[in-house]
Amino acid sequence: MGEEIQSRKVLKLNASYEPLGLIGVPRALSLVARGAVEVVELDGDRVLRSPRFTWPVPSVVRLKVYINVRKYERKGNLRIRIFVRDGFRCQYCGIVKDAGDLTIDHIIPRSRGGTNDALNLCAACIPCNNRKGNRTPAEARMPPVSNPSAYTYGIDLALAIRMAETKRPDWQPYLAQTRAEVKSLIRKAAV
Repeated sequence: MGEEIQSRKVLKLNASYEPLGLIGVPRALSLVARGAVEVVELDGDRVLRSPRFTWPVPSVVRLKVYINVRKYERKGNLRIRIFVRDGFRCQYCGIVKDAGDLTIDHIIPRSRGGTNDALNLCAACIPCNNRKGNRTPAEARMPPVSNPSAYTYGIDLALAIRMAETKRPDWQPYLAQTRAEVKSLIRKAAV
């Protein structure tokens, strides 16, 4: 698979057209091949080629069977979830930065018994993370801008909305109904 195609994301919808989150193109094509999803929209004229076959790359897929998402714990890239929860803002200096300029900081350092759960992690720029080092925020005199709250079901959708606004306008019709509730979740998490 080409590097560009592998890094593309596909919007996954429930059978009720409720947005569930993002998956990679390889996973989406695997679900299409198994018959678990149907392709709702294609990703322009992008295709994936093998020596014998050519597959059109999906942009939006829909599950054929409804899944009650409230039953399942949301998993995925913890790093991106923390960045989205914190609004891509360093929690010590308050400056909004790109994901490449941010790191994940343990509020209570791991060497002092800090855990890897969302309540102990926050986004921090590299200079602030180095300055804080192996100390607590109180010891470093660096209070966090906001209190970390656990990420919720809406974080995947917040990331999808962010991508739809900038890179994937074809997703907007499927995200329009949830846009207001996800933005309110982000505001609550940032407070």
